[in-house]
Amino acid sequence: MTLVALEALAVATVMPVVVGDLGGISLYGWVFSAFFLGDLVGIVAAGQQADTHGLVRPYLMGLGLFALGLTVGGLAPSMPVLVAARAVQGFGAGAIPAVAYVTIGRQYPPGLRPRMFAIMATAWVAPGIAGPALAGVVATHLTWRAVFLGLLPPVAIAAVLTVPSLGRVARVAPGAGGASPDDAAPAGAGVGHADGNAGGRGAGPRGRLLDAVRVAVGAGLVLAALDSHQPLPLIVLGSAGAVIGVPSLRRLLPDGALRARAGLPATVLLRGVLTFGFTGAEAFVPLMLVSLRGMSAAQAGLSLTAATLTWAVGAWVQARLVGPWGAGRLIRVGLGLVVLGIGLIAVATSPSVPVGVGVVAWGLAGLGMGLAYSPITLLVLHQAPAGREGAATAGLQLSDVLGTALGAGVGGVVLAAAPGFGWDRRVALLLTFGVACVAVVAGLLVTRRLGTAAEPGPGHAGHG
Repeated sequence: MTLVALEALAVATVMPVVVGDLGGISLYGWVFSAFFLGDLVGIVAAGQQADTHGLVRPYLMGLGLFALGLTVGGLAPSMPVLVAARAVQGFGAGAIPAVAYVTIGRQYPPGLRPRMFAIMATAWVAPGIAGPALAGVVATHLTWRAVFLGLLPPVAIAAVLTVPSLGRVARVAPGAGGASPDDAAPAGAGVGHADGNAGGRGAGPRGRLLDAVRVAVGAGLVLAALDSHQPLPLIVLGSAGAVIGVPSLRRLLPDGALRARAGLPATVLLRGVLTFGFTGAEAFVPLMLVSLRGMSAAQAGLSLTAATLTWAVGAWVQARLVGPWGAGRLIRVGLGLVVLGIGLIAVATSPSVPVGVGVVAWGLAGLGMGLAYSPITLLVLHQAPAGREGAATAGLQLSDVLGTALGAGVGGVVLAAAPGFGWDRRVALLLTFGVACVAVVAGLLVTRRLGTAAEPGPGHAGHG
């Protein structure tokens, strides 16, 4: 998880420098979207592998592809090559949180899970403190390529440290013991069909993987359609993307997720809406601070550092409060803080506003994510049938990553389209932040559909 954090924060920090070197501002959003579209496929592949073959195989597959993507990205001669490398890297990165979620679902009792998610959030603290600033310094005084290539040795170290422990995690047959009875889905919670398929419907492992590929291709076509700025490609590519992606997405997600059906489907949808809004703003915060407010890449990275630290604080707060408060209340408070943070970031685009407001604003948004993110995962694990934790969390992460990819992609489309409409950089970024804010407000409406029956209470999510 620390490797994933280092990579995410470092790349977001140095992207203004990369664009200055390679050009291709029109592909700025694709650098993030390609990673997350690859991540989407990797999550589903790792989830089904974890349910059928244990955890070591998907984990090693993920580390290998993550390292390959870092290598190609660090040597990329152009933005299209960097985008392709990020897709490979994302495929590998998708396996890491998938394996972590399944491990927590199988090895830890419900009362300890909030603390485990807080520990996972803490894995971002050290990268959050040092990562953005260090990446900015390296990119400014050496080369941005060292940011990618410098992560390769820790990949090998991570494998040595973690594989032996993962090999001892037993596989749980679907429907067998492994999770406590309290973790089973309550009646009417909306966990797929009667077969207990929490992560999708009507397809075996190979079918789910093909569906994940179709969703990624469909999402990519929709983003390409939006990026075309022409009526005919917009209609043709957008329609093709919907035809290819939507049916597969419906099969991969719990039944009724796209309609925000009460219970698990609405919870899974909410994660995607939340990440769409947060990432749709965060991907462009460093660009705003560098291009509009005159900060260096290292200084702009302070905003990401602030969000990382406050996210970890929020994760520990939710571990303490999820029992007495309930997951739903924490989620609503968290989303409210994210809306406030995005709004203040938009205000910080004005030269009359102190530039430090941008750093504080994104710290508030990070605190909101810390409060809301883990309780959403707890709700899903609480309802996952025994032995189906991989499928359930794969559905959750699928929504998570698709929202992230589309959020960054839509923002990139707005940025690329700005010159054609005569908009300056500030107007384009204000529109980007506006779209992100509207998405999180929509998430607040979805929280009404989470349902109290599916919510871990004091007896399930205490401190152990």
